[in-house]
Amino acid sequence: MKHHNFSFNRAACQDLIGVHEEIRFEIESRIQSFRKLWAKGSEREIFIELVFCLLTPQTKARQAEKAIELLTSKDLIFNGGVNDLAHHLNIVRFRNKKAAYIIEARKKCILKGEPSLKKILQGCITPSAMREYLVREVKGFGWKEASHFLRNIGLGKNFAILDRHILKNLVRAGCIERVPENLTRECYLLTEAKMRELSGVLNIPLEHLDFVLWYMETGDIYK
Repeated sequence: MKHHNFSFNRAACQDLIGVHEEIRFEIESRIQSFRKLWAKGSEREIFIELVFCLLTPQTKARQAEKAIELLTSKDLIFNGGVNDLAHHLNIVRFRNKKAAYIIEARKKCILKGEPSLKKILQGCITPSAMREYLVREVKGFGWKEASHFLRNIGLGKNFAILDRHILKNLVRAGCIERVPENLTRECYLLTEAKMRELSGVLNIPLEHLDFVLWYMETGDIYK
């Protein structure tokens, strides 16, 4: 661990370093698969990943993935109405609201009958501009969901996915004093900056640190 003058919890930080060493290869493999999605993935695949991230709030990622598989098998992601979507989303929380979000996302991201999200994002130039666009334009996306999506398509190198698991472990590490009640834009970016600072102290890349913190809480490396 690099020398520092911050008030991080040294024992917790050493735990993070140890876990990172243990799962580093798996993290790198997962990140490579994400980058491949952006480099070679189709417009349909990119949009399906957006839908996955719309489904994850208050729902486990693996349950959201099962829902994606079901919607795909029924050809509903691009063609289903709100009632059909909601009916098949019974394994995720807030299924009616999330079905409506999928319909809204289609309106934004399907142009002239063709999925165009990748093209839209490429027009934003930088990942930070992409994130701002997603938070502003995709109903159901906050800063966490937009960061999650960009990470999952290989563009989240400098972003943190600040869900309750990550925040809890940031408190444990002494990175933040408490879990924020409301992650406004200002609060999200400030907390992310503190996590970036912790990543520098630990000499663990930010995109790796996110996985380490998640793994310590859930015992899982997924997406």
